[in-house]
Amino acid sequence: MTAAADTQAKIVVPASLDMVSLLGSGDEHVRAVERGFPSVDVHVRGNEITITGPQPEVALADRVIGEMLAVLRTGQGLTPEGVERLIAMLREDSGVRPADVLTANILSNRGRTIRPKTLNQKKYVDSIDEHTIVFGIGPAGTGKTYLAVAKAVQALQSKKVSRIILTRPAVEAGERLGFLPGTLSEKIDPYLRPLYDALHDMVDPDSIPRLMTSGVIEVAPLAYMRGRTLNDAFIILDEAQNTSPEQMKMFLTRLGFGSTMVVTGDTTQVDLPAGTASGLKVVEGILEDLDDVEFCRLDSQDVVRHKLVGHIVDAYAKFDAENAVAAQLTDRGPRRSRR
Repeated sequence: MTAAADTQAKIVVPASLDMVSLLGSGDEHVRAVERGFPSVDVHVRGNEITITGPQPEVALADRVIGEMLAVLRTGQGLTPEGVERLIAMLREDSGVRPADVLTANILSNRGRTIRPKTLNQKKYVDSIDEHTIVFGIGPAGTGKTYLAVAKAVQALQSKKVSRIILTRPAVEAGERLGFLPGTLSEKIDPYLRPLYDALHDMVDPDSIPRLMTSGVIEVAPLAYMRGRTLNDAFIILDEAQNTSPEQMKMFLTRLGFGSTMVVTGDTTQVDLPAGTASGLKVVEGILEDLDDVEFCRLDSQDVVRHKLVGHIVDAYAKFDAENAVAAQLTDRGPRRSRR
């Protein structure tokens, strides 16, 4: 029996929309809504959905169903993870429609569309459109590099730039690659492979060798940027937490006319030798007041890999915070009582 304080909302789904697409296979989308709103009950009969529960939660769940319908009207499908992101965005009350975030196309290739999946990702790609230099900082799996490469390919296709330059520091080899076996390409490929992987998702793989031979796309270690001025280019520095402050300065001062720079990294995964400061950790304090430079932060809520990855990121953050507190207490040492 419904409690007196409970309220109801009824949604009639237009006949033009497929109920299976809305509800999901085995009603998995409905179950996602119920998990997101434990205090409400969702009942489906025909093309009518009834939501029952406390008024604030019913109102929010009603909005979630509305956003799900808006996504379907664009021709895009839904997933349980997408429904969970819709709920998270509405709970943030950012003033941005979740359906607008989830249907903002960046790039389409071979039947696949690349688009932001969270509010912070949407802010990140919008910042790339609006600023000359953008820093994307966040944990693994938040789409920092992938979305940046998508924006680079989009800019190239729309002729906003004439080339793409992708670079990252080869920290494990100290950027001294000569002692490694094999050709130059074989030496540096392991460090640049994530950038190649992203490119292959967005550009016809058969055309990539031709584009690289002609210099339209360049993938190279950070050390190869020294002494250059990069005009009319979309330049991405990946794994920037593994740059020294001097390397970061060197990279940023390569900026030429008509170019865009995106710097991505995770300040919790620094692989530099002990005693070497991370250029990504110090750069915000240096550039935070400059116009046309934007710092975008993503967190565990923006992880778009397996949902367990987000929980792992949070668990490590908690572990690091607890260890930092313990280290502070140890440094203080025991207090001696005065007689």
